[in-house]
Amino acid sequence: MIRVRFAGGLLAVGAVAASVACAPTAERVTGRVPVAEPVTGRTPVAAVVSQPPSETLSPLLEQALPNVEGKTFTSAIVSFPPAARAAPHRHGDAFVYAYVIEGTVRSRLGGEPARTYHAGENWVEQPGAHHLLTENTSRTRPAKLLVVFVSDTGDRLKVDDPPR
Repeated sequence: MIRVRFAGGLLAVGAVAASVACAPTAERVTGRVPVAEPVTGRTPVAAVVSQPPSETLSPLLEQALPNVEGKTFTSAIVSFPPAARAAPHRHGDAFVYAYVIEGTVRSRLGGEPARTYHAGENWVEQPGAHHLLTENTSRTRPAKLLVVFVSDTGDRLKVDDPPR
């Protein structure tokens, strides 16, 4: 009886995996099934175009600064898959230091031209800076940053601009 249940469970898992693997690309990427146009029966191009991937922030250390009342030091790894782009954002009143560990990243702060940074290069962002562009310039290789924030204790480290 247990063998039958186990085999049935494996069969169910295999069926789900096969159905996901055989799903159209747009469905696998977005989790939504594109709707066919009623007249032509074809899926509209806009339905299969997905947004570029976004970055992932993985905190390493968060520590209240013992000699600066109300301030916190936070370090994190920010990973950009190929072609990933962050939404325009701000870091509140935090002072930010970014160091490129891997790959190439293009960055643009408000009032400044876009700059391209390669592994081993770095930049700083002053409190209140508007980060208009952060993207991995490669379509095939990931990029990674070490980012250090000195922020007001309890503040959010990243606030995306509202959607337009």
